[in-house]
Amino acid sequence: MAVAELGPVVLDCPEPRALARFYAEVLGGTVEGEGDWVDLKLPGGRELAFQAAPGFVPPKWPAPDDSQQFHLDLTVTDLDAAEKAVLEAGARPLDAADRTRTFRVYADPAGHPFCLCAC
Repeated sequence: MAVAELGPVVLDCPEPRALARFYAEVLGGTVEGEGDWVDLKLPGGRELAFQAAPGFVPPKWPAPDDSQQFHLDLTVTDLDAAEKAVLEAGARPLDAADRTRTFRVYADPAGHPFCLCAC
């Protein structure tokens, strides 16, 4: 029997509302809240939350001697179309040159790594 249920995944960042809007553009959903804590209510009942962290330092990727902390895998059906959309929304490529793989790695506007996966 489970002792707990997973709540929202929370991302530290310098500007919670701006990062919530980026993920709303990528994933859909509704941005709620202002200030130091902003929620993104996703279709299907899932949630991402964004918490202000004034001293936030984005993880380095790839950096075998430094932790990336976590990353999000976002499942897509068309890697090229998804890539175009996330780049227009403000993402930057980290490891997207190998077009033979089923995934590509990007950073959101705050520097968190995420993968687009056609897996």
